[in-house]
Amino acid sequence: MELLGSLIFILFLIWCTSLLLKKLSRNVQKKQSMLLPQGPMGLPIFGNLPFLNPELHSYFTTLAKTYGPIFSLRLGNKNAVVISTPSVAKEVLKDQDIIFANREVPIAGKLGLYGGSDILWSPYGPEWRMLRKICAEEMLSRSKVDSFYHIRQREVRKMVNSLWVRRMSQVDVGEEMFMTVLNSITTILWGECGNETVERNLGSEFRLFAEEFLMLLGVPNISDFIPCLAYFDLQGIEKKMKRLVKRFDDVFELMINERMREDDNNKKKDFLQGLLNLRKEGGDEKMTLTESHLKSLLMDMVIGGTGTTTNMMEFMLAEMMNDPQIMKKAQQELEAVVGVNNIVEESHIKNLHYLYAVMKETLRLHPPVPLLVPHCPSESCTISGYTILKGTRVFINVWAIHRDPSFWENPLKFDPQRFMNSKYDYSGNDFNYLPFGSGRRICVGIEIAERMFLYLMASLLHSFEWKVSDGEKLDLEEKFGLALKKKKPLMAIPIPRLLSQALYE
Repeated sequence: MELLGSLIFILFLIWCTSLLLKKLSRNVQKKQSMLLPQGPMGLPIFGNLPFLNPELHSYFTTLAKTYGPIFSLRLGNKNAVVISTPSVAKEVLKDQDIIFANREVPIAGKLGLYGGSDILWSPYGPEWRMLRKICAEEMLSRSKVDSFYHIRQREVRKMVNSLWVRRMSQVDVGEEMFMTVLNSITTILWGECGNETVERNLGSEFRLFAEEFLMLLGVPNISDFIPCLAYFDLQGIEKKMKRLVKRFDDVFELMINERMREDDNNKKKDFLQGLLNLRKEGGDEKMTLTESHLKSLLMDMVIGGTGTTTNMMEFMLAEMMNDPQIMKKAQQELEAVVGVNNIVEESHIKNLHYLYAVMKETLRLHPPVPLLVPHCPSESCTISGYTILKGTRVFINVWAIHRDPSFWENPLKFDPQRFMNSKYDYSGNDFNYLPFGSGRRICVGIEIAERMFLYLMASLLHSFEWKVSDGEKLDLEEKFGLALKKKKPLMAIPIPRLLSQALYE
């Protein structure tokens, strides 16, 4: 009997093994029948991870010259595909947009954005549509943006006055811009702090946090690509992000708890009150606005509304300082539209066509999110004849597309003139120019970013001349992250150019 039992067990093992081998054989044959994008060879287990250059946008652009407009990488046990031409980007962002509308949330995103329950990382579906609708209706619609003008106006005038007080002295331009945008955004989100010293200290701290937050979201994390190593947190990303989120979360908790202690008949019209009202009203069980949603939306607005916007404004001013003729032309336009005995108002912006072109050229040469946020197909599909497997991380290299010499004449030259009387905009319909992405996951905050960007920059150029200290060289080198930024802060000297001191008060 024992011999018979052993024989049956051996036969069972042989049968299981044959089934497993058949399955493996079918998988191999299936993969062989697929045409997968080519790419550089990697190492066992780690794939191409050890060879990644920290400046991913330029590194991927270099690889595309060897492997073509669509190539693949193996990052640990994950597949990645990089797309570097408009025609292939169109297939992903328009032709098969619904398949590629999903995200795979990295560990940093799960920790930093309450499990990825925000607009940026939420998977495409009812929850994401609810969050996008809330943001559009409560903060980002044109009528809402119009209603917040008095807040932007006050903060910009405060900045101009602060720079006038420190005229002829070197200032950190990025910090001044960040403070102005942060104060505007947080006032829209949850009202005024009421203490300028506290605002300044909190703002300086938030700038460092925002920069590190965006860096951690953008850096390739070994824990994401080789999950068995996640426990060890080899790069310290999990530890760093937990520390950052704790600080942000403390602020959010304070604001939320204070507001909830107030009278139920609260008439405040800021974003936080709108969220709390929606949460109180409830609705469809499957569409309830949770506390995680509420906090993650606040995080999206604070990080997304400050970091990327101020990074681009810093690049824009630096590019104009690097070519004084461009700055002179922008200032001449401001003098013609605004005058020299007047201050800039948002109503002037629609007539500042050259300044608008300068902004567009800045977004071309230094796109806010150079690889966009990675897309993740919800099913296997075909792009340009290649099979893209379900779950692949798909990077759209906008930085490379914007510098493609086959489309852009003299692409490395900062030339706003190319956008004068031009049909190119950033609505996501032209795949040669995608600073804010395209399709369902296009940036939701374009309207408010454009307003703040142009109004603040017009005020800086109209009120001051700008120069670097004697002996210093202007640096335009970039540093990669989820959001592109200047490698070195822009330190510049504001020189008043208006006729009356009263215009600075």
